[in-house]
Amino acid sequence: MILLDNVSKYYRGDKKPALDEVNLHIQPKEFVFLVGPSGAGKSTLIKMLTREEKPSYGNIMVGGIDYRYMKKRHVPHLRRRLGVVFQDFKLLPNRTVYENVAFALEIVGVSGSEIKRTVPKVLELVGLSEVSHKFPGELSGGQKQRTAIARSMARQPKILIADEPTGNLDPENSWGIIKLLDEINNFGTTILVTTHDAEVVNQLRKRVVTLSDGKIIGDQKVGGHYDLDGSRTRIEKRSLGGNKAPAAAVPKAPAAPKTVAPTAPAPKTPAAPTPVAPPPIPNIPTSSAMPPLQTAPAKAPAAKPKALAPTPDKVAKPKPKSGSAVLEQMQKAKAAEQAKPVAKRRKFIH
Repeated sequence: MILLDNVSKYYRGDKKPALDEVNLHIQPKEFVFLVGPSGAGKSTLIKMLTREEKPSYGNIMVGGIDYRYMKKRHVPHLRRRLGVVFQDFKLLPNRTVYENVAFALEIVGVSGSEIKRTVPKVLELVGLSEVSHKFPGELSGGQKQRTAIARSMARQPKILIADEPTGNLDPENSWGIIKLLDEINNFGTTILVTTHDAEVVNQLRKRVVTLSDGKIIGDQKVGGHYDLDGSRTRIEKRSLGGNKAPAAAVPKAPAAPKTVAPTAPAPKTPAAPTPVAPPPIPNIPTSSAMPPLQTAPAKAPAAKPKALAPTPDKVAKPKPKSGSAVLEQMQKAKAAEQAKPVAKRRKFIH
């Protein structure tokens, strides 16, 4: 972890600070590009991380070490925990590639057997196994920079700081060095690179911190681009709802009246009849008792019966006759009564 808390640096005779209240936090295993124009304060920041310079104000912590409590005798131990790659390589000209890498381990007290196991692995990592016997004067610029990286990685530091590692290299070798640093970062090493190479920064798309006049004016956390004026950071803040500049009010033109075309009335659909609940069904008795009789409607008064003509079976009784007539009738009846037994006797004789 790298932490700069409100760090400022003033050099004697300068009216402006080289670093002005810089706040920066780099997480472990991050890959960060530090960009900015010449004189922005990049080299000053690197020198304060390696303790070549002390801040005028503020505090610095690197790898859990608080610089406020660091003594001079502790500085070599700090630098052994950091890997530093310089633009001018700083190789020992009278030593071979193998010996330059091994020397970085010798000064920290690593045993000879451990050096023999470690150096070949590091040279293989940076692609210098075939030139390990050559001296720096026999190497190309890219090979010299790879040797410097191998020397800084021999102690397996948690943080690697590269100050303009591609500044003296052609584009092809520059890409080789950046890919090597990216591969080292994949192993878990925190990488901080200062550079002016916009193409490398734009294609690698790592975190990009922009310095200008000693201040951090841009910090693109993800997918950063080479941005010297901090405009991309301001755009990102606006898109994330950060500090937005108030937009100028633009008068709106009066809206034209809307013409509404007349619409034909829709045909009315007859409403469906509301269902009527049927009357309640009376309870029918289940016993044998008959239900109460209904009252018969009142009858109209009966008409007077018409007079009927006498039938042949019914003969109207004769009116009473006079005394002589009655006597005569009685005599006839008596005679008829006397004649009946005679007839019966005759019938019997036969």
